[in-house]
Amino acid sequence: MKRIVFLCVLMATSLLLCAQPNWREVMEAMERANAHFMAKYPDPGKPTFVKKERPSNLWTRGVYFEGLMALTELEYLTKGAMYEPYRKYIRDWGEAHKWTPRNGVTTRDADDYCCCQTYLDMYMHELGVNLKGVDWKSDVSGEKSAKAHADFLVDHADMVVPTVECMDNVIAAHGTPWVAGGQTKSEGSNGDWTWIDAIQMGLPVLSKLTRLYHFEGDTNASRYAIQGWAMYETSRNEIGGGLLNVEDSLWWRDKDFVPPYTEPNGEDCYWSRGNGWVYAALVRAMDAMLVAKGTKEPQCWEPLGTKKWRNIGEDAHFYDYKNDYLAMTEALVKCQRKDGFWNVSLHDESNYGGVELSGTALFIYGMAWGVRHGYLPKNKYAPIIYRTWEAMVKTCLHDDGFLGYVQGTGKEPKDSQPVTWDKEPDFDDYGLGCFLLCGTEVVRLLNR
Repeated sequence: MKRIVFLCVLMATSLLLCAQPNWREVMEAMERANAHFMAKYPDPGKPTFVKKERPSNLWTRGVYFEGLMALTELEYLTKGAMYEPYRKYIRDWGEAHKWTPRNGVTTRDADDYCCCQTYLDMYMHELGVNLKGVDWKSDVSGEKSAKAHADFLVDHADMVVPTVECMDNVIAAHGTPWVAGGQTKSEGSNGDWTWIDAIQMGLPVLSKLTRLYHFEGDTNASRYAIQGWAMYETSRNEIGGGLLNVEDSLWWRDKDFVPPYTEPNGEDCYWSRGNGWVYAALVRAMDAMLVAKGTKEPQCWEPLGTKKWRNIGEDAHFYDYKNDYLAMTEALVKCQRKDGFWNVSLHDESNYGGVELSGTALFIYGMAWGVRHGYLPKNKYAPIIYRTWEAMVKTCLHDDGFLGYVQGTGKEPKDSQPVTWDKEPDFDDYGLGCFLLCGTEVVRLLNR
């Protein structure tokens, strides 16, 4: 009996080890996909054109730059040589838009300030580069690092001031109606996120701003985290009677999909990418509160192989996000396809069922982050993560870097169909952003 148990354990271990991709191959896949995109769009500040012209800091491009920012940091940590082209591409994009949200600092549309996530990440990354030369051991008093930090703030204020002004306006609009296109969108900013995609576009901005102000010594840094929770909680519990179905731990896209609306098979409509947006938002909000142990503030990079973190303690609702994240994780695993992907309709495989990249990538991004931080058991989730990553690369990534099976823009399973291997979605940027976010977490997990 003991021999049988031993052999079973050995086989399970072997399967896990065999399922692990090579982290360099994961990097190559991401670099190939990104090279295809950058070659197609050499000028990152140039407006996009899908039926009409839009500035390139719209939400779809913002999601792409979230992924590129994650890849840039990873390249800097692993190789360095590939860092500069990505860094320049991000900076050229930000500078083209004067580091400002689409439609200016008075906007309350989360789609408009999604780009601010990368603005803040780039600012923090540049700060880290700037302080890299500080001798922390000899700088016991912190005088040198404080001066270097102060000088950086003066020289780079343009990278963060518009985001701060925008978020301050959102906080100030607590009881002010938001009117757009002649329609009242909400009675106050707490209710602005009426569709769940907005949670990913907006919540991480407030979380990252909390992190930044914490490192700058602002004793009221938590005001941004407080606003983030107020908006998240309103979407979760109030809009449409609450967009999170706590029984299934999955989200309806907006109030139009709350029951009695059903899918063709009679189940609730849980759109894959919409739930992916929320799942990613929870991860990014929690991640903003964590710093690798042993790092100095504000030089708070997370080195490869980090296994221990400390919470900066600025978000009182960190564990509320964590609870929703864990509940969603269990719900998502139950509806994963055998081939590793998720259908666009999570509870109705007959409604446009099939391979889809963007939602799948967001789910694996979140799971890889959870395993790496110790919130999910590795023995259960690592095989899922590695198998699905390999499936995405083999099934969706073309030799030239084009990504297939990406559902175009919309809000439900039927939109932008059919989703196929060689069909280009209306916007070809956010799918890549999801792929890069996923891949960078897989690499970090493999290097843990």
